[in-house]
Amino acid sequence: MGRLYGFLWRLLLIMVHVNRAVVFWLRVRLRSWKVRLWERATAALLLPLALAGFPDNPNKLNHNPDANANANPLTGNRGGSSRRSRWLSDGRALEKLPVHIGLLVSEEEPSYADIANLVVWCMAVGISYVSVYDSHGIFRKNTRMLEEIVRQQQDLLGVDGSKYNVEFLSSGSDKHVVSCRPTVKLLCPEDGKQSIVEAAQQLCRSVENKERSFKDISVSMLDILLRESKNIPDPELVVKFGPVESTLGFLPWHIRLTEFISLPSHRDVSYEELLGALQRYGHCQQRLGE
Repeated sequence: MGRLYGFLWRLLLIMVHVNRAVVFWLRVRLRSWKVRLWERATAALLLPLALAGFPDNPNKLNHNPDANANANPLTGNRGGSSRRSRWLSDGRALEKLPVHIGLLVSEEEPSYADIANLVVWCMAVGISYVSVYDSHGIFRKNTRMLEEIVRQQQDLLGVDGSKYNVEFLSSGSDKHVVSCRPTVKLLCPEDGKQSIVEAAQQLCRSVENKERSFKDISVSMLDILLRESKNIPDPELVVKFGPVESTLGFLPWHIRLTEFISLPSHRDVSYEELLGALQRYGHCQQRLGE
């Protein structure tokens, strides 16, 4: 009888978790649907006004055809400017905004364009550090991710894209820098457990060479060495994409106080879904062991 009760209890827990996942998925989809419906309704109302405002003579639109021949299409893109203003406004409206966000991709065959979109959206709302992680180190093995992020900066942020910094995080000197902060870091499993091993070895060698005393071997000293090697704050939020219920080795030392939020997939992900995750993080209460 005890085994039967135990089985029924586990079954009930599974049903609760499935119900939560379905409810969250429906909320995200419903929110996206409402936003799209509102945008279409607004466009339908404003279209007659826009058409009525056109002059009868199209040549009046530009008295000097050569005046804008060399103009930068990005700086003249009012639509891009309004999008940037909206993203920045959304970031300011959040109850709290993470300084460092991690994007954990657990799916096979990642979409570089969709990940780049997520990175640029995170930049646009005001997040200072964005870490992109996959368990196979695919993003670190080539420059395609870097190139796609830079391209999306230009497409989505326009001239503001030059204000952002994209670099590889590695233990060596293999680093590609575009500009200044905010910073994007591409992570792999070597930046997790392996970095802890290397920091411990460094500490032991310093004791062996009498640069430190054996009394200096402590958790706090190891913590200092790890933070010196990474030079980034701990992530307050990690958004995990995919069905795998695991952190997959994502910076195990740095996620003691990190909030994890799961989304079904990074493919075809919308800005509203990312904003929904940020809003969930903004509403969550982190008691920090109290």
